[in-house]
Amino acid sequence: MIHRFSSDTALVLIDVQVGVDDLSHWGGVNGRRNNPDAEAVMLSLLSTWRDHALPVAFTRHDSVEDMSPLKLSLPSGDLKPGFSIADGDISVVKNVNSGFVGTSLHEDFKARGISRLVVAGFFTNMCVETTVRMAGNMGYDTYLVAEGCATTNRVGPDGVDRDPELVHDMTVANLHGEFCTTLSPADVVDLIAADRADLVRVQGNEKG
Repeated sequence: MIHRFSSDTALVLIDVQVGVDDLSHWGGVNGRRNNPDAEAVMLSLLSTWRDHALPVAFTRHDSVEDMSPLKLSLPSGDLKPGFSIADGDISVVKNVNSGFVGTSLHEDFKARGISRLVVAGFFTNMCVETTVRMAGNMGYDTYLVAEGCATTNRVGPDGVDRDPELVHDMTVANLHGEFCTTLSPADVVDLIAADRADLVRVQGNEKG
């Protein structure tokens, strides 16, 4: 595991769009989601990245499915309140699960010397999972903030309605140690602070 995050580390926020709250679309008539604090965690991470002038990337989903709430032409395709794409951010639009398929995301990362990714967003078992799996396969040093992700219940082909927390936890378990390393928000902040502490020490040595 890396000992600090610096300018080669991008925060990647996956599909933080209003339409993810249409729980009946994603989870059926009894649609429900886990982790109501996911947005607050993501906003805190985003603020930390901005404070330290580190790279930020957004994916937005523009579905080709007629009934999907994740269409950029609809109000439900907008980013959730509090989230905005700033000048200098990487932003890509996708219409499949992976942020890398049909987009310039990989080229954008390479152009900026980004080799490490810290990922959060929606849904844990869909676009987050697919993007993290691809990132790991493509050689990125990838970290998942599970507390900054959420998903909905899923009804399987057997008709069993599986709780969103179970779906979320199983996805994280499948990804951790194989495609990424899972970190808590506090761990992520500590790794950024470690880089800042190193910079202060270097500057202090230069002055001496």
